[in-house]
Amino acid sequence: MQKLAKEILGPRKNEEASDLNVDNTLISFLAEVPPSIKGAMETFIDAHPNWDQYRLIQAALSGFLIQNGVHSRSINRLYFQNMFSKKGFGKSLGV
Repeated sequence: MQKLAKEILGPRKNEEASDLNVDNTLISFLAEVPPSIKGAMETFIDAHPNWDQYRLIQAALSGFLIQNGVHSRSINRLYFQNMFSKKGFGKSLGV
């Protein structure tokens, strides 16, 4: 499982770091996900192709932090960008 996670996370980190031109803004972490959560994530992503595992995790973590009292403009911005961006609505907005 860890090998698979490294293969999945590795290329994305380098790709985004070059897009942002900043290496120290991104972190990677490995977490074991129970099969039921993994299955639900895969089902959701299959049904919503404009979402990927990175966007889903960012939205979930930032939403959790907001709901549990973290008051940060950058966390709020990240949450709303993931949840309500044009990318999130795909072709329904003509994107």
